[in-house]
Amino acid sequence: MALTRRQLLAASPAALAVAAAPTSLLAQVAAQTPALPDLSNWDNVRAQFELDPSYRHFSSFFIASHPAPVRAALESYRRAMDANPFLFVEQSLFEDEAHNLPLQVCNEVAGYLGGRGEDVCLTRSTTESLALVYHGLPLKAGDEVLTTVHDHFSHHESIRLATERTGASMRKIKLFDESANASADQIIGTLKAAIRPQTRVLGITWVHSSTGIRLPIREISAMLRSLPQPPLLVVDGVHGLGSVDETVATMGADYFCAGTHKWMFAPRGTALIWANAQNWARLHPMVPNFSEMESYVAWTEDRPPSGANNAARMSPGGFHAYEHQWAAAAAFRMHGQMGKTRVASRIASLNDQLKAGLAGIPKVKMHTPRSPALSAGLVAFEIEGMAPQDVVKQLLAKRIIASTSPYAVPYARLAPSLVNSPAEVDEALAAVRSLAG
Repeated sequence: MALTRRQLLAASPAALAVAAAPTSLLAQVAAQTPALPDLSNWDNVRAQFELDPSYRHFSSFFIASHPAPVRAALESYRRAMDANPFLFVEQSLFEDEAHNLPLQVCNEVAGYLGGRGEDVCLTRSTTESLALVYHGLPLKAGDEVLTTVHDHFSHHESIRLATERTGASMRKIKLFDESANASADQIIGTLKAAIRPQTRVLGITWVHSSTGIRLPIREISAMLRSLPQPPLLVVDGVHGLGSVDETVATMGADYFCAGTHKWMFAPRGTALIWANAQNWARLHPMVPNFSEMESYVAWTEDRPPSGANNAARMSPGGFHAYEHQWAAAAAFRMHGQMGKTRVASRIASLNDQLKAGLAGIPKVKMHTPRSPALSAGLVAFEIEGMAPQDVVKQLLAKRIIASTSPYAVPYARLAPSLVNSPAEVDEALAAVRSLAG
């Protein structure tokens, strides 16, 4: 960032007012924000959440309860903005790179993803991220976006709206008949056979919220790269980010979209897109940004922005719930302290326990693969003779919070996470066993 808005507007009264203001507001916030607690054992991790202890919470993937470090960061930023709204926001957004909070959040996120801060675009939801990517792609009549019948409404609709606008087409394929029995070779082979010369984009989901199956993204990416004209790979990664031990920046997605207010425990209304510089350059921004100075300078000079598109240029501008966006860094620091491998291992262990228990209950059919390589933190199942909604309702009567998958064919879901213990998994299994008779 060669020029700050402060420098550009140096002669304005507003800039003079800020120049005369104290420059230690960020330092004050940092001093008032508690250090991360001891997260070396799972009881301590669970204690960070103010969840109602009278329930067993197996749907935390839907939207997270804010853990203590995130609540503390939220409150620190909120106090600072309530005390000095103009000064604090002006300094945090427009002063310089050293004080730029969105840039600091991007760097914190990048440390977890394994990439660079300048490759991270901050958004507000997986839905918004997918829409920005698909509408930003230079699709045209004759181009095809390939996706699957298993993907979520937000993914399908982002593709449909973008292809309708551009004259491109959308095609959905089935990857498997039975998710529980699917194999990586079958999935990869089906995708490879479905790709046509006009297929420009492949849109898939890392971990399906419908069945809990986890697609082998690295292997799919390698298959695509072996083709003469590989399509771009867009991944909805929301249920893998924070639950799987993976380095997003090297897994092979061209565009990785994910909300961070689920498994990552970041504040509600926070999300990201990751792409490398080459792939950012392919996109056309859809919303004016508040992040890239060249866009602002170009506006003052009445010309289009120069240079290639980038993540900052794609990040939606306007005034947001800044305390939520900025406190996302605390969630990524919390995951960093817990350790990605350790977190993924804990979630896998709890889910393996749940799947092993469900497999032994008559009248229960699981739709999530038993293999840890093809599953993550969600277990989808049904009980013979019971509608999924009734399963969830009756589990709730037993103080077990489950959910249904919002698809044409729904299943009941239990999702053991870091807020659960092995004893709670046993309680959930006992409840399902009693419903199954």
